[in-house]
Amino acid sequence: MEFEGRVALVTGGGRGIGAAIAVRLAEEGADVAVTCRGSADDVVERVEALGRRVRVIRADSGDAGAVAAAVDEVVDVLGRLDVLVNNAGEFTVGPVEDLGVEDFDRIFAVNVRAVFAAVKAALPHLGDGGRVICIGSNVAERAVFPGLSLYSASKSALEGMTKALARELGPRGITVNLVHPGATDTDMNPADGPQADVIRGFTALGRYAEPEEIAAAVAFLASDAARYVTGARLHVDGGFTA
Repeated sequence: MEFEGRVALVTGGGRGIGAAIAVRLAEEGADVAVTCRGSADDVVERVEALGRRVRVIRADSGDAGAVAAAVDEVVDVLGRLDVLVNNAGEFTVGPVEDLGVEDFDRIFAVNVRAVFAAVKAALPHLGDGGRVICIGSNVAERAVFPGLSLYSASKSALEGMTKALARELGPRGITVNLVHPGATDTDMNPADGPQADVIRGFTALGRYAEPEEIAAAVAFLASDAARYVTGARLHVDGGFTA
């Protein structure tokens, strides 16, 4: 039980990749909290079936105050915080001439500002061995489809933040890393969707990832085996960026 006695917070953990991460960490012994705007009933059921504690926090990651309050609630209810997974994301796409400043503000609020707010709130609670893991996207480095200007820019910003935070927090024994998933079979981007064949064609492996494959990478970075890995970006994209 790699994470026995540890507590993890997964933002946007009610479904998809975030839910898979929460369950994987619970499988390895962690108590987990997730933030979400909708239902997280399936996550609760699966985590409780593993005998682990789980807390669901209703929070919009576009609200920096709500993000900070969620971190405080985790510590109050579960007693500590060891692993912070910044997974919540806003996916807004479209031609640049159709996008407005409000779209820019929203996507950067959720995808970038919320990460800053969560890390800032978590730092008083993360000790030596603490882990911060951010979920980016392979389109930060290879935007092969039109309409990705805002989304790609927001995920690229996480690369700079990850490196800078890794330098800053390294002396405290806290690692900060970034996972860049590729196309992953979720309700937002199903493997049988209308563009799925085209998307698969850009990967070396010719398929979508399962959410559990992204969760496995996160579990590694959260583990003691990755204690010398920081400031890194790990592509779990089937060779999309190869």
